[in-house]
Amino acid sequence: MINSSVNDYFILEGFSDQPELERTLFTVILISYLLTLVGNTIIILISSIDPKLKTPMYFFLTHLSLVDICFTTSIVPQLLWNLKGPAKTITAVGCAVQLYVSLTLGSTECILLAVMAFDRYAAVCKPLHYVSVMNPQLCQALAGISWLSGIGNALIQGTVTLWLPRCGHLWLHHFFCEVPSMIKLACVDIHANEIQLFVASLVLLLLPLALILTSYGYIVKAVIRIKSAQAWRRALGTCGSHLMVVSLFYGSITAIYIQPNSSYAHTHGKFISLFYTVMTPTLNPLIYTLRNKEVKGALSRLLNRDSGVCKRSRAHDDSGFMTRGS
Repeated sequence: MINSSVNDYFILEGFSDQPELERTLFTVILISYLLTLVGNTIIILISSIDPKLKTPMYFFLTHLSLVDICFTTSIVPQLLWNLKGPAKTITAVGCAVQLYVSLTLGSTECILLAVMAFDRYAAVCKPLHYVSVMNPQLCQALAGISWLSGIGNALIQGTVTLWLPRCGHLWLHHFFCEVPSMIKLACVDIHANEIQLFVASLVLLLLPLALILTSYGYIVKAVIRIKSAQAWRRALGTCGSHLMVVSLFYGSITAIYIQPNSSYAHTHGKFISLFYTVMTPTLNPLIYTLRNKEVKGALSRLLNRDSGVCKRSRAHDDSGFMTRGS
């Protein structure tokens, strides 16, 4: 058997079977990518600058925005290159890097969303003890666990996947190097690898999802006890953005990783992957800014401060000019 390491490239089929769709996808994905970069950078910027956003929720949101920027950057530039030009190849090294980086960041996001749900549970159900429960040391530890879990999963799954013998098979029926599509290139029995992928998906997808649902179950229970419309509105304002992000991300990624051999995943897999790799990171900052008064207020303060600085600078320049003229 000839391992694929002797080959220096892979062929990414992507959407080449629908050439009329590639032009449209190029424009949509390019716009989405630019919005992802701008939107998530703004969230990181205002969360770091504005003193009113120095809370655990925005600490974790900053990490989520950083994950989204890096996640899309590991995939989209290569995708745009393949959509625009006739070449649909990626180097073996580039494929390995893309596999490790995207797997690390995707796994990190799964854990991070569960951590953010726990933060919302503490804010709603333990409001008097929130500051002591979500202390800076615990927040940093939870963020570190999220990143280390993602790195550990990528090192295990990525390495096992890349070591599979492929007997010269180079044609990847996907638009980026992802584990479910990579293991299908193997020329040996991959049943054990599929079981490993399923177990990893249980741990990194369904377990965090169960923790998220449990946290929101306690939140709903606490709000029902209060029996107040204002409490419902406050809880929805606190948790609504996170719930929408969780629904978008988990709703798409579970279809690929829990049942990778299903007919639905096989037929619509590339479009589902396109949703959670491109569209979800674009929508996340829009969801958090449009539905969150604190973020909108911080953004307004930042813009007003910048405009005030510009006005003072122009006034200083004008006064200096008048002084020189006199």
